[in-house]
Amino acid sequence: MEIGKKIKQIRLQRSLTQEELADRCELTKGYISQLENDLCSPSIATLVDILECLGVSLKEFFADNENEKVVFSQEDYFQSANGDGTSIWLVPNSQKNEMEPIILTLPASGSSVVREPFEGQEFGYVLQGKIKIVCEKRTYTVKKGEAFYLDGKRQHQLINSYKDQAKVLWVTTPSNF
Repeated sequence: MEIGKKIKQIRLQRSLTQEELADRCELTKGYISQLENDLCSPSIATLVDILECLGVSLKEFFADNENEKVVFSQEDYFQSANGDGTSIWLVPNSQKNEMEPIILTLPASGSSVVREPFEGQEFGYVLQGKIKIVCEKRTYTVKKGEAFYLDGKRQHQLINSYKDQAKVLWVTTPSNF
């Protein structure tokens, strides 16, 4: 791995000059230049400092993203029960990611499991039908083409009290479905 080349790539993505990165890391611009041209190698401590200033962990920096799967198809999906409905998990093993997207299908008069409070957030977009969100003592109606955004700290449940099936693209972060 060309460490310097990768540092330069991240620095440019962050729109930083060599001098700005050097100042943040308490290094010289010359050292950053030598490092980016692979003319020297940083100590582990220096590399950690540089990556911290760039907002990247060691794990992320050394991860092999070339084999990272980006596109998922129906063959990758799996299905599970969710209250009276079903959840289709769109990204396998998404519990290791920051976001966890599912498609929730609720039959007429069906409801999801009650979501207990957690540290995170949820986003949903109604693809078909309409639903009610019961969030503590309030109820919200969300219909096809509308979105919702919830703080996970509040217990809630999705309910389809209507006569037609409802489908919701539902994303939680961090993943915890």
